[in-house]
Amino acid sequence: MNPYEDMRIFAQVMEAGSFTAAAERLGMSKQSVSRRLMQLEERLGVRLLNRSTRRLDATPLGQHYYQSALRLLGEVQQVEHDISGQAQALRGTLRLSAPLSFAMAHLGCVLTEFLQVHGQVDVEVDLSDRPVDLIGEGYDLALRIGALEDSSLIAQRIAAVQRVYCASPAYLEVRGVPTKPQALAEHDCLPYGHSRQVQWQFYNAGKAQTLQVTGRMRANNGELLRDAAIAGMGVTYLPTFIVGQALADGRLVTVLDEWVPPALQLSAVYPQHRQVARPVQGFVRFLRERLTHL
Repeated sequence: MNPYEDMRIFAQVMEAGSFTAAAERLGMSKQSVSRRLMQLEERLGVRLLNRSTRRLDATPLGQHYYQSALRLLGEVQQVEHDISGQAQALRGTLRLSAPLSFAMAHLGCVLTEFLQVHGQVDVEVDLSDRPVDLIGEGYDLALRIGALEDSSLIAQRIAAVQRVYCASPAYLEVRGVPTKPQALAEHDCLPYGHSRQVQWQFYNAGKAQTLQVTGRMRANNGELLRDAAIAGMGVTYLPTFIVGQALADGRLVTVLDEWVPPALQLSAVYPQHRQVARPVQGFVRFLRERLTHL
């Protein structure tokens, strides 16, 4: 009987969602994983998992055992790191997911510097605006902008992300400068996303309102919308890390400044079992130090 190993196997099954996937991660056979969990349930005298041909679901007691196991496994891992002297040096591979536009604007230099400082860390980066499944797809850490869905993931705030409404001077000279949100009904807008019904938010004097906007072009890439706005195609609403240079050199100018919503938050999120992983914590601290202004 090895309670620590049983906890580790059970945690992997929970995270992978199947005996087969967990067995691959653990380097064991599917039969061995299944047998170990059956023995664990027999020893505890409870059912931890409801098994079906399509999926595994934790029982309430199984969920409680999983949360407790994560905490205990994390504590053991932390002790081993401290005793082995790894507290002074980060080691291992960090699998990272980040939004494409943000990563292109800020992450390249930060990652390069991080790797130069920590010579025993490798980084695998996936750039995508889709909300990846950290546990199911095996990521250690993801960077996300905006409101976070409720989940079992741990979130660490990194920095504020300001957004602005903007357009080219040439467009505004022809179409006029909107002075209130309702005026956008007379303008071409360049909304982010694929939905035909896109709503922008506006804040003024502590009050919020939403307005449906339309235009001849929609996209799920901020650089494409920025370039369209520079070309005089309409008003867009984007983070300053995408339009900042165009604003600085005058190719774009802001509008409706008094109606801009509060800043979004850039957050680092990671699974509970990675909260004591030193590459994860080291990279989060590094991001906080380097990304003070976006």
